[in-house]
Order: sequence, then C-alpha cells, then structure tokens
Amino acid sequence: MKSIHLDGQSLTGRQLLAVAHGATVELDDDALRKVARAAEFLAEQVRREEPIYGVSTGFGSNADKLLGAHPLRDELPGAKPSGRSLHEELQTNLIVTHAVCVGEPFAPEVVRAMLCIRVNTLLKGHSGIRVQTLQALAAMLNAGVVPVVPQLGSVGASGDLAPLSHLAIVLLGGGEAFFEGQRMPGADALQRAGLQPVSLSYKEGLALNNGTAQMLATGMLAVQKLEDLLDTADLAAAMTIDAFAGRLGAFAEEVHALRPHPGQVQVAANLRSLLGGSTLADIPYHLVPKFRSWLPSSWESDSPQQPNFDIGWEWVPFSQRHGREKFYQRFKPFRGGKKHQPQDSYSLRCIPQVHGAVRDAVAQARRVLDIELNAVTDNPLVFPDKQAEHVEQQVISAGHFHGMPLALAMSYVKAAIPVLASISERRLNKLVDPATNDGLPAFLIGNEDGTESGFMIVQYTAAAIVNDLTSRAMPASVYSIPTSANAEDHVSMGANEARHVLAMADDLGKVLALELYTAAQALDLRRQMISAARDLAGRADARALAVKVQGAPAADAADHAGFLDEVEALRAELASGDDYHPGTAVAAAHAALRDAIAFLDRDRALDGEVAAAVRLVVDGTLLAAARSAGTA
Repeated sequence: MKSIHLDGQSLTGRQLLAVAHGATVELDDDALRKVARAAEFLAEQVRREEPIYGVSTGFGSNADKLLGAHPLRDELPGAKPSGRSLHEELQTNLIVTHAVCVGEPFAPEVVRAMLCIRVNTLLKGHSGIRVQTLQALAAMLNAGVVPVVPQLGSVGASGDLAPLSHLAIVLLGGGEAFFEGQRMPGADALQRAGLQPVSLSYKEGLALNNGTAQMLATGMLAVQKLEDLLDTADLAAAMTIDAFAGRLGAFAEEVHALRPHPGQVQVAANLRSLLGGSTLADIPYHLVPKFRSWLPSSWESDSPQQPNFDIGWEWVPFSQRHGREKFYQRFKPFRGGKKHQPQDSYSLRCIPQVHGAVRDAVAQARRVLDIELNAVTDNPLVFPDKQAEHVEQQVISAGHFHGMPLALAMSYVKAAIPVLASISERRLNKLVDPATNDGLPAFLIGNEDGTESGFMIVQYTAAAIVNDLTSRAMPASVYSIPTSANAEDHVSMGANEARHVLAMADDLGKVLALELYTAAQALDLRRQMISAARDLAGRADARALAVKVQGAPAADAADHAGFLDEVEALRAELASGDDYHPGTAVAAAHAALRDAIAFLDRDRALDGEVAAAVRLVVDGTLLAAARSAGTA
C-alpha cells in the first residue's frame, strides 16, 4: 500500500481512509521546517520568561497561574531540589489526567484516522510541537501501534481533549494499545514495535490533545460510508421500482430541471441509469396479471412447466365503459396487478426528492469536514514570523478547537439518516402488503395452505431499525453542558454527534439490505407471473386465457363474443412481446444477490440469508455489480 504524503495542506478523505485501513504516512520536509521554527520560537519566549497560555501558565481555569522557576515544595524546610521541570510536568500532567474516557474502545480504523489527522494538523507549523515529537507520533502510527481510545468522554471543546489524551499517553509510555491484534500496556506496545517513549516540552501536551480529531475521524469515516450507502439506496429503490413495474415519468430529466436541487437531480439521473434497458418499468398495465393462490385445477395437467401459483385479471364489462370509450380504445379492459393511474405512491415517485435531500445533507457535511481535514484546531496558535510588539500578538488564544462547525454538520446528517431508512422501509412494506404491492402475493410467498409467513417478519426488522434510528436522531449539538469550572461554558458535543452518525450509518445499511433482499424476491415473482401469462398466451387460444379472467359474460350472453375478441387481443399482445426484464444494472445486482441467496419458494430459515444480504451491502458486492453493468 502506497505511503500517504502529509504536508498539513492537502490531505483528502480518500487518503485518510487509506491510512485508517493500514497505509503508512511520510512527513513533508518543508512542513517540518515550519514545525521546527514554531518550536524554536516558543523555546526562546520561555527563555525570555514571557507569560504564554499553556506554556508558562496553567490551563483552562488555571490560566491565571504562572509557572515558577522550580516547584514550590522545593522550598519546604529540609527539602532537596527535585530537579523537576514544571514546564515538562505541566504538559505531562495534562495528558495523564485527561485520559479518562470510558466505554468500548473505538475500532482501530477510527484511531488510526485520529492519529493521521493529528499529525497532519500539527504539520501546519502553528502548534509549537517539536519535530522529534511529531515524528515519534507518525512512527507510532506507521508501526501499527493503535492506542486504546474508549468512546465516551469528549464534549467537543476544547476539542476532543480526553480521547486525544488516550492517543498521546501511549506516546509517553502509558495507557493501553493494540499491537498485532493484542491489547497490552502502552509501554509494551512501543517496545514490541521498537519505539521509545517521549518526554514532552513546551506546549506539546496541549498540541497533542487540543483539537477535533475524534469527531473529524468518525465524521469522515461516516461520510465515506454514507456516500456508498446513498448509491446503494438508489439501487435498492430501482430494484423495487422494477419489481413494481413502476412508472418512470417522475424521474425525467426535464422534470428535475424545474427544481434543480443538486442531490435531487443526481438521484433522478441515477435512477434513469439504473433502470436503463428495463422493459418492466412502464409496462402496459393490462399485461401485468394479479397473483392468485395455486389450486390443483389452476393449470392444465399437461402444462410443460406448471407454476406453483395462479394468475388472473378482471374484465371491465361493456356496460361500465360509458364515458370511457376513448380510454378503452387505447387500453385493454383488463384489470390485473397494476392500476391504471399516472403516478406511483410517494415512496416510489418521490425518491429523487427524498434521497436527494439526504445527499445534499451529506454533501454539506463533506464540505465542512474537508475544510477541517487541513485546518489547525488547537490553542493557542503560534505565529513565529509575525511582526509584533508583544508576544500575545504572536501566540494568540482563540477557539479553533470548538467543534460546532462539525457538530451542526453531523446533526444535519443525523436527522437525514432515519429519513432514508424510513422511505426504504416504506417501500419494503409496500412490497409485502397485498393491499399495496400491485398484485404480488401477500408477504411474497404462495402460501396456498396458509402455513407460510414469507417475508412478513423481514419488514418487522426493518421497522425496528428505523424506529431505533429515529430515536437516536435528536441532535446532541443543541445540548451544551459547561465544563472546566465554566471556563469552557459552551461546548459543541460534536464528538457524540459524529460517533452517533458513524454507528447509525451501519444500521442504515441493514435497512437497505433488507429492502434489496425483499425487492429481489418481488422482482422474481413479478417476472414469473408475467412469464406464466406469456407462456399461456403463446401455447393456448383465447378460451384458455379467458379462464383466468373474472367477470366474463355468460357463454350465451350477447357480449360474450366481444369479450372473447378482447381476450384474444390480450393474448396476442402477451404472446408477441419479448421477455420482460429489469434494467441492466438492476439485473446485475439481482444476479449478484442470487449468487448468495436463493429465491424463496417455500418458507425456510431466513436468519442466515438476512445476514448474507447485509454482508453484500457492507462489502459493496451489489453496488459493484450494478456499477460494472452500468459502465459496460
């Protein structure tokens, strides 16, 4: 894996993802010279006994306490000089007392991303860290030493103090770390990796733990995951549209040009691409039969391949067509699975508007995170080359550690995730409900004996996940709890926000997997039913097809001959058409799913299949198949 070059200016999300999953980093020489300049500047100011926050003063509510030349306890009667450096002690104590997070550790990829972000921001040369300390941090990352960072403890200002202290404490030879898959004391991890612990100098503790690396790392990993899930959501929707033999007019380019929200326009284009080549979408409604339960008398005994279901239509009598004669000149008077109407339900018709709005939320988060990726986020900021009368004009206390830009961006995404999951679950529910699935069997199973549940409980699982996502969507960013004796009296809670989004993205993927799993079953059933109608039309006459039509006039009725003529027209149209199939990209994704999960002909255990469907979404198999077919 190629090493990622870090210069503090040009780190990208894809590069961060590569480092998170094992790539090493190399440090830019020009950037290191800036780092050295800032560290030398701070050392010179200390020699001049200049009061500098976090360097020669305490932190937070202790900012008014200046460090002395030696510990006060050295002045106790009979005390011997300790030789302790208060400057080093200040920085070390900052790290060891702030590493107090609790809970399960972050996954290694999150921690590696945090390390990469911290190294990159320190390379900007405004933090005062020494070159050798920064190189030691990069060496720890490259050696595969992964500090144990419990997930709970950051309020998002001053940055992610506690979790970043868990990173830094391992650099000092403390804390815990994972190395080669084993959890061990930090000192042991360094030793096994051939590394030495470091001692901290002026402001280095503050440089290491004052910043937004946790919320940025989790946010970036979440957005990377969500960008693929957005495409997966479009794929799931497209497969469901094909399973419904849905209507494509709502996705037309000229339609979305009139309301050109970027995400909406992109989703409509994605759907047109995914459904390209479909002959199920926009199929004439009268060619789509309605499911009926199989009976021994459903099909002729000499049928070459007798389906395990029955099909049928309802005929519209001549007496019910008054005022609608022109309509029935264009459309055949048979009601099957599809209603003749110009539009589908909102969960199908409004996919661009809903999916697109979620895309825009994620795009906004991406914009914010990309800026943060190459930003300085600690405090105070060092400007060694600025011409100034006083040191306070060169070492400036500001608030770049405050995570509110990230927190609000994550709040937006956090609210959007349940929206995408919810519309997916609504489509899934529409597929299994015989009142809304346009002629498919209830719960997508034959169930002629009344013993089968089919996909009934799959929808329950999706509903449970959507409810859970919804209950977690409350923004953390609106609940500031002051800290540090009210010195930090407004905090962002951005670390919690980004952590929630990363976990919620995983659960969104599960809902989309359930829709794809269900849509594949519905698509197979739709094609089987239309194929059964075409097979019957191709090998039999109008009278055989008429058996499948309810509402037929009696054989001696005056309109019986007209009825048979109309059945013959239906038969001829069914027999003459090509096989009806989904879009090319949808078909490729469907085939990839069927390679792992067979069609459900009869009830069986579904737990392994549900887990397999989730894996196919997580590892990108279905999305890759669709993308490959779309570019073939």
